[in-house]
This record gives sequence, C-alpha cells and structure tokens, in this order.
Amino acid sequence: QVQLVESGGGSVQAGGSLRLSCAASGYSVSTMCMAWFRQAPGKEREAVAGIVHDGSTIYVDSAKGRFTISKDNPKNTLYLQMNSLKPEDTGMYYCAASRSMFCTLARIYTYWGQGTQVTVS
Repeated sequence: QVQLVESGGGSVQAGGSLRLSCAASGYSVSTMCMAWFRQAPGKEREAVAGIVHDGSTIYVDSAKGRFTISKDNPKNTLYLQMNSLKPEDTGMYYCAASRSMFCTLARIYTYWGQGTQVTVS
C-alpha cells in the first residue's frame, strides 16, 4: 500500500553536505511515523533520525547538530539534510514509515525504501 523511493545519495568529501529525499505514495506522510535508518558493512542498522505526526524530531547522538529531518506534506516527501559529513556517516540510507502511533519504537517500521548509498571520503 505504501511505497517509498529514496534519492540524493552520492560520494562527497569530509565536511561536505547532502540532502536525501524520500518520495512517498499510497499514504500521507503527515499521518505516519517517518524515519531514516542507515547501515554500514559489518555494523547493525541504526535509526538516524525520526519525525512524528506533529513534526517533532529525534536524532541519534552522532547526528545531532549536523543532520535535520523534515517533511513537505503537500509534496508527500521526507528529507534528511546532512551537513559536516564524516567518513563514519558512510552507509546505505533507508527511508522508513509506519502507521503506528508509537514512532520511537524501531520495530514498528514496516514500510521501507530501496535505499540510497552515501559515501564520505
């Protein structure tokens, strides 16, 4: 029912910036929990940032002050602005969504995009 398509990944130098986009269809981002996850080889998938129904946001400690998650409800699109990128940020970034009311629980995310690769040198 819900489809998510990420874009905006690429290769950048340390200190650079990228903005990831997640285009949603089949349901409104305004009524879903939305989040960005990432996974690097040999590491567990981790939640990077999340945004709840009312627009409140939460970030993993390593992303605070550098990353910003936001939504454009009319465009039904989720964004992740990433500044001051570090090599440790390298990984596959996934957009995720849930119709649950409990957005802070990672296990409730049931809709996933294909991912977009971010490489920081």
